[in-house]
Amino acid sequence: MSTSTATESLQLRSLLKEGGELELSLVSTAVPAPAADEVVIRVEASPINPSDLGLLFAGADMSTARQSGSPANPVVTTEIPEGWMKAMAARVGISMPVGNEGAGLVVAAGSSSEAQALLGKTVAAAGGAMYSQYRCVKIGQCLVPLGHGTSATPALRLSRMT
Repeated sequence: MSTSTATESLQLRSLLKEGGELELSLVSTAVPAPAADEVVIRVEASPINPSDLGLLFAGADMSTARQSGSPANPVVTTEIPEGWMKAMAARVGISMPVGNEGAGLVVAAGSSSEAQALLGKTVAAAGGAMYSQYRCVKIGQCLVPLGHGTSATPALRLSRMT
């Protein structure tokens, strides 16, 4: 059922702290074994949409950005203007995964025939939390299997458009 041995994945998170700081960090998350109607995607590309920017930066003043952490676990911290804090009150203290959609190779599949049919295929998916190395999603969140031999990454290169 699976060609993946990945059990952990790095995921980009956005955390708004009560003191008015926004923290962007890479967090290690478990890669679950897919249920019957799920697949695990090795994410190879994920766009940055306006809706991603809102969740990612939450109105942060990027001129205050500072880096800390380590090369393996970097952290970027910024200040949130006071006016934005009221609008963002509901997400204070919640580490939120970022990235609405992405594309990549299905490396593990659940037992259903629909999930198994996607194993080894490159798919686009709208599953949230797609700024991750691996993402387990329901097969209904896979928008389309991309054509045979299609890679998720070359589609983003401008040189391919000429």
